[in-house]
Amino acid sequence: MTIIQTERLILRPLEMSDLPRWTELMCDPQSAQFVGGAKTPNLAWRSFMAVAGAWSLTGASMFSLIERSSGRWVGRCGPWFPEGWPDREIGWSLHPDATGNGYATEAGHAAIRFAFEELGWEQLIHVIDPDNQASIRVAERLGSQAWGPCQMPPPFQDAPCAMWGQTREQWLRASTSSQYQ
Repeated sequence: MTIIQTERLILRPLEMSDLPRWTELMCDPQSAQFVGGAKTPNLAWRSFMAVAGAWSLTGASMFSLIERSSGRWVGRCGPWFPEGWPDREIGWSLHPDATGNGYATEAGHAAIRFAFEELGWEQLIHVIDPDNQASIRVAERLGSQAWGPCQMPPPFQDAPCAMWGQTREQWLRASTSSQYQ
């Protein structure tokens, strides 16, 4: 089981105890606005099980983000590459009570390192709605650059999205001069 610790977070695969807060995140219209829209509890359960299943079948998926000081589930972040996706992605979503603390950036750095060093990815992307300014700022802090518009697979094919990304080489160059070595 892959577990990563950062200064304030533990990144680990999903556990059933994460489901209630996952459901709160996915059912909240504002929080889920840029991840396919608010879900019913049934659909939130299905998305939870899909991410958990990806861990089981591929050895990697979104991590649960656990606040070290409290043990509270604060969100998800990590590698994601479903069928038809534009490329291998590092994505993130935070519970509404955990936003604005820099957790997405902190977890994103750890997830990018995992993708490049452990999974052997050569490049990665972040699929971001152009109106999602908070995620654009996170992508920039992670060292990613705007690569242009992209199209998602059904049922998200009509959602506006832009691709942000970086290569392993770009990450290595940036990480030698950063605090996230």
